Amino acid sequence: MLSSQWVRIYLSVSLSLCVGVAKARDYLDTEITNFMKTMDVIPDILDEGPQDFLNITYHGNVQVDGGNELKPMQVRDEPAVTWPASADSYYTLLMVDPDMPNAIRPFQREFLHWMVLNIPSNLLSLGDVRVGYLGATPMNGSGSHRYVFLLYKQVEYTKFKFKKLAKHNIPGRLEFHTKQFAKKYNLRNPVAGNLFISSWSSDVPQLIKAIS
Repeated sequence: MLSSQWVRIYLSVSLSLCVGVAKARDYLDTEITNFMKTMDVIPDILDEGPQDFLNITYHGNVQVDGGNELKPMQVRDEPAVTWPASADSYYTLLMVDPDMPNAIRPFQREFLHWMVLNIPSNLLSLGDVRVGYLGATPMNGSGSHRYVFLLYKQVEYTKFKFKKLAKHNIPGRLEFHTKQFAKKYNLRNPVAGNLFISSWSSDVPQLIKAIS
């Protein structure tokens, strides 16, 4: 039978190892992963974060820069999105709002703003736009919304069974689940991501009218 002294030594070593592993994991987390934890993207829509920031630029050289606040009118049109890619790989790009209808009671989480599938390398224009781009149109009084971009590297060219939605189609976008979608199509964890924050402005009614 182990003496009480040896038991104490064993427990002390075990605890030290657990703490060391936890610290090593935190150290290895990327900047974007730590940022997404801070913004509650993890765990709200992801379990594990991406490795890199996704480069996103809207008209007028407006950059998505790690949670910066952008006005709905600034993000009205589809942005340019770039990333370092493997020439022989395919990618999936998602843009979602997890704060629907608001961050306090997000019972309609997530709203799917954009989905492009089977993107060859980083040639976004050659991908399958399964869900047309729809900019930020948060409702009056709903507070700040997070608009999250996620890029997944596919295992191979994939046949996705997801209904095609044009830019002006709203039905079919609500209650999308990024985690479930990624699991279903074996997308694993995102390789890159980014997000911006936006709130209602007086331009929103005009933007909604334009897409209705």
